[in-house]
Amino acid sequence: MTERRRVVALISGRGSNLQAVIEGVRSGAAPAELVLVVSNNPAAAGLAHAAAAGIATAVMDHREYPDRESYDRALTDRIDAAAPDLVILAGFMRILGPVFVDHYEGRLMNIHPSLLPAYPGLETHARVLAAGETEHGCSVHFVTRDVDSGPIIIQARVPVHTNDTPDSLAARVLEQEHRIYPIAVRWFCEGRLSLRNGQVLLDGRARDPQELRADGVIA
Repeated sequence: MTERRRVVALISGRGSNLQAVIEGVRSGAAPAELVLVVSNNPAAAGLAHAAAAGIATAVMDHREYPDRESYDRALTDRIDAAAPDLVILAGFMRILGPVFVDHYEGRLMNIHPSLLPAYPGLETHARVLAAGETEHGCSVHFVTRDVDSGPIIIQARVPVHTNDTPDSLAARVLEQEHRIYPIAVRWFCEGRLSLRNGQVLLDGRARDPQELRADGVIA
């Protein structure tokens, strides 16, 4: 029997991706245990998802710290107390400093609503529409010092319709986020996924760019 890996999640808002991971763990698909959910926002709705699932929660409001470095140090201490194998960012709206990122190298994961490396940062759906793109999507990646630039683990693509608004496009992308984030978490917790010398390996083999597409991957 595969040993369950300990997972800590960081959130700032509604926690819909957190809920998707919780459901993936509950289903038994991933040999994982969510041991802690931390939010920098005391009003984050995602804290209720965690509490309902019996997961420990903590609020660490960044506004209570004098600078980014002191917050990152305190956050690291709180996370390390839970002894995680994996840390996932599930809508955590804070840029994390290099010391924090380096500390969790190879075990810090994020999901971003675009087909990285295109459209890093915020307002991705509006920017995609403004650019006249015909395709959009989401990416799960390992976190590195450069924001939204870490090695990509898996992606999902959606078409952009001529009558799309940022909200309608966001909803379609979010469905795919909920699909691929639990897959990436499961791969890691099964011991199949790793980061070596800046390259993503699945089952010991480097990921081919075509395999990044969720609809082309055998999970």
